[in-house]
Amino acid sequence: MFDLDGVVFDTEPQYTVFWGSQCRLYHPEHPGLEHEIKGSTLDQIYGRWWSGELEKERETVTQRLNEFEAQMDYTYINGLEAFINDLHQHGVKTAVVTSSNLPKMQSVFKARPEFKELFDEILTSEDFAESKPSPDCYLRGAARFGVEPSECVVLEDSFNGLKSGRAAGMFVVGLATTNKKEDISSLSDVQISDYEGFTYDALSKIFNV
Repeated sequence: MFDLDGVVFDTEPQYTVFWGSQCRLYHPEHPGLEHEIKGSTLDQIYGRWWSGELEKERETVTQRLNEFEAQMDYTYINGLEAFINDLHQHGVKTAVVTSSNLPKMQSVFKARPEFKELFDEILTSEDFAESKPSPDCYLRGAARFGVEPSECVVLEDSFNGLKSGRAAGMFVVGLATTNKKEDISSLSDVQISDYEGFTYDALSKIFNV
């Protein structure tokens, strides 16, 4: 089960640019806030940083975000497509489990028409009762396939996502696309920079250890 941003798509640098502009506009007193909110859902960001007097600005920020996502560059993490094809050839089911919402996914589908063919299931924020780091999303992903958590592999990059996979009792592969390998090592069973050279055989060896 794959997270989306920073795991399927190399979009985290673009989000840093967007949230950097919004954080400097609304929270100039908190430099670097765009880095602190990485891996948080929109509701989590709004709940903590756009509450009180700023609550009225949420609609404006959401509109800006939707417009930004509609023109984003959805570039796959290196080696992703080959890795997923290899998994499928070995009968492994794949799913996207993301905190992104349906409007965001419509932008993805428009930019990447082949995207749906890569995954057997796509679960979005509308499918979950609780957001990461709760294990709810990944447990629901396992239920969608009718398998036990111990049979699942989670691929994540953010701290909240890694914690979610851990809490779900799943094998966790950490992508060092957003955070350094040493910073995510305690929250993942193995760490990779991208999918180049990462195969079904390589995964199965470490998964079965």
